[in-house]
Amino acid sequence: MEQEPILNAHNKDEHRPSHTAEHILNGTVARLYGCGRAFSSHVERKKSKLDYHLAQPLTEEQIRDLEDRVNAVIAADVEVWTEYARKADMAGRFELNRLPDDASETVRIVHVGNYDECLCAGQHVERTGQIGRFRISSSRWQDGVQRLVFRLDETEGHD
Repeated sequence: MEQEPILNAHNKDEHRPSHTAEHILNGTVARLYGCGRAFSSHVERKKSKLDYHLAQPLTEEQIRDLEDRVNAVIAADVEVWTEYARKADMAGRFELNRLPDDASETVRIVHVGNYDECLCAGQHVERTGQIGRFRISSSRWQDGVQRLVFRLDETEGHD
C-alpha cells in the first residue's frame, strides 16, 4: 500500500465549498483574462474576496459570464481529486515562487475534474455538486486591481 507523502503542515481549516469555488473561479479568470490566479485572497464561509491584476475593470456582462462558467462546473458535479509530485518536476507547470520558502520537496496538486489544477495543501469538497450556487456579490477595480467578492448559496448538509 502506497503511503501518503509528508507535506508541510497546513494551519488553516478552510470552508471546503468556498475553497473549492475559489479554485474554479481562479482557473476561469486566469484562462479568460490571462492574468494568472488571484495574487491575494481571503476565503471564508460567508464571503470570499479575490484580487487580480487586470488592465481594465470587468464589465457587468463579464462578471455574469464568470458566474455562469463557475456555476456550470459546479453543476457538472465533477470529482475533486489530488496527486502528489516532486516540486522540482513542476517548474513550468505551476508558479513555484508562490510556495513558502520552506515548502517540502513533495507538492500536492488539486484537480477540479479536468477543468482546473493548482498546487494546494488545503481542504476541498469531494465533488463540485457539493458547493452550492456561486454568485459574485460585488466587484471593484482600482489602479489595475480587480477585486471580486463571492458568496455561496450552499446545498443542504454540507459544511
